[in-house]
Amino acid sequence: MFVIKIKKQPFLISMALILIFSCFAFLAGKNRWLVSAQENKNFIKYVEFNPCYEALEKSMREDIKSHSEEIQINWIEILAYLGAKYGGDFKKFKESDIEDSVKKLKNGEKMSDIAKGMKNYNYYLEAYGAVLGEFVGNYKIQRKPKKENEEPIWEEVYGLKAFSPIAKTFPFSHYDDFGASRSYGYSRPHLGHDMMCAIGTPVIAVESGKVEVMGWNQYGGWRIGIRSFDSKRYYYYAHLRQNRPFRSDLKEGDIVKAGDVIGYVGRTGYSKKENVNNIEQSHLHIGLELIFDESQKESNHEIWIDLYALMKLLEKNKSSVIRDSQSKEYSREFEFMEKSLEGLN
Repeated sequence: MFVIKIKKQPFLISMALILIFSCFAFLAGKNRWLVSAQENKNFIKYVEFNPCYEALEKSMREDIKSHSEEIQINWIEILAYLGAKYGGDFKKFKESDIEDSVKKLKNGEKMSDIAKGMKNYNYYLEAYGAVLGEFVGNYKIQRKPKKENEEPIWEEVYGLKAFSPIAKTFPFSHYDDFGASRSYGYSRPHLGHDMMCAIGTPVIAVESGKVEVMGWNQYGGWRIGIRSFDSKRYYYYAHLRQNRPFRSDLKEGDIVKAGDVIGYVGRTGYSKKENVNNIEQSHLHIGLELIFDESQKESNHEIWIDLYALMKLLEKNKSSVIRDSQSKEYSREFEFMEKSLEGLN
């Protein structure tokens, strides 16, 4: 019996090794197949959002102005046409290019005809639509009553319904440093827009959506991540205030309305330890990630865009806030409602 066991042992070991290596080979092959399948998926994998403020403002104005007219102008189509015309380089922007395209549209031409032959028009239409798709539209908002004792008046509006991330009357300045080098933790580019302002400044939800994450991150400090209802945009608000960073009743999974107070500016971050102020100057870091496929989220293929021009545009729509004298918390002064919020708590 002893001799038989010695003879069989090398055979069993060899079979076990063959089985193990076969499993590894199968898993490696499967992984390569999955990576290959992901690479072959037909979704946008790279976006540079370069429309200048002037192009954004004028095209939006044409869209809003035409809303009550027979022929309505779509500002995203105009911007996509310009993107295709300029090859994405809006340093070439001329107001007359918008005026000429609007004139053609009002004369009955279709944008598909105007942009015919532009091979990248559809790409810009989808890319710019992912950024701006929910920024202009119909909504209802309360307005200040004419008399002091009267209730606020609800008004139906078509226009810019995304809000500046800084509350109305609170001073701030833009720091245009998208792509600048950062070295904490590891060398990397700065993939957001900084708005310099005082500690405690109320931070506002740019658009309606769901709180996907909130808490501590060693890079962003206290931060909030909000996903748009169409899942295409992920807003990242970082470096919030020490000790009381968030609106007190806000939690992960909550629905927020565009214009809601969600937290307060601070200078937390750059620390593995929670609640540490390691940022030199108080400011709001706001980032916007585009998501065309869920595989892009939390990956090496994330798409973050330069928000400088867009944040300048949002200064046209600031949320008015009021302060509770007891809790010292801020909240929006006037209520807001849009179609995507109907039926949601």
